[in-house]
Amino acid sequence: MADLQDELHAAAEVGTLDGLPDPFAAEPYTPVSDPDDAPLERAHAILAAHPVADGYSGLPWALRHLPWYDLELGESSVDTDVPRMREGHVGALFWSLHLPEGLAGDRAVGATLEQLDLVKTVVQAHPEGLRLAYAAGQLTDARNCGRVAVLLGPAGAAALGDSLGILRSLHALGLRALTLSGASWASGAGLTRFGEEVVREMNRLGVLADLSGASADTIRRVFAVSKAPVVFTRSAARALRPHPANLPDDLLAELGAVKGLCMVPLTAEQTGPFVRDVADHLDHVREVAGPECVALSGTYDAGTAHPQDLGDASCYPHLVAELLHRGWSEPDLALLTWGNAQRVLRTADFTARAAQQRREPSTAKIADLDG
Repeated sequence: MADLQDELHAAAEVGTLDGLPDPFAAEPYTPVSDPDDAPLERAHAILAAHPVADGYSGLPWALRHLPWYDLELGESSVDTDVPRMREGHVGALFWSLHLPEGLAGDRAVGATLEQLDLVKTVVQAHPEGLRLAYAAGQLTDARNCGRVAVLLGPAGAAALGDSLGILRSLHALGLRALTLSGASWASGAGLTRFGEEVVREMNRLGVLADLSGASADTIRRVFAVSKAPVVFTRSAARALRPHPANLPDDLLAELGAVKGLCMVPLTAEQTGPFVRDVADHLDHVREVAGPECVALSGTYDAGTAHPQDLGDASCYPHLVAELLHRGWSEPDLALLTWGNAQRVLRTADFTARAAQQRREPSTAKIADLDG
């Protein structure tokens, strides 16, 4: 990043998981009451001006299993539809293209293309509520037109089939984020030479590197190689909850140094069963990484349980009201909900334009670099 700077609800209420006591849960939480509902009203007002750019939605895979749906009218079979996104002030949403475990090779590539096709079909079928977006400016355009901007990704690294040509093809179809964990070239041992070339090509294209679930060695190497900000689309603070996808403080501090983005998931498993628990993680990430490096990830329709009062996409005002009670300022809330995601997308776009003037499309092969 220094170089770049130089160049310029499974359940509505969750108290236990799978019927077992939550070992990390504190005493039952009673939300702060206000006789005039002032914090909630102010939360709605702030979100109306600074809507949520949600870092992860499992909606595409959930929709595959429904015989019929209408997201603009409302769809009770999923956690996310247009009325609830409007109630929750969601302005933009990353739609995950992740696949079930076990798919690899040509099957993974084909299934990812089918997911891309499904998302585009869904957006085209709901033109009054949704609009595809491929760059930061298009998020604002969609918002100004009263639509929710839909960004394609993250996809899993298996979708590449170890081919940079496939990466370019997926980008041409709209892919804007790729999760690196699980790839042979981004394993627990770290990033290989081919993996470094993948990251450079992602920078040249403007595809964000999603490092949720990646090993510490891979994370640190991507920090060093990438000229664009990286994101963690589903990571909270490991100091508060020892989930493997959550980040320890040393990595959070390093993330802050490279101005990446930790998008805290609203899941009971990673953050806890109450709104307060999510707010604790947001406080911690903001303190360690900085206010410019924290954002939100609903993780709705991904098969996970959600904290109490955060059961679907309409619930963001409850979380913002809790943060207001804790003393978060409106500028910091604006960064959390919208500004930080916009910064990362704009910087990735700028990095790509600069890289395309210096670098031709890579023709590297995994066998040549890692063989």
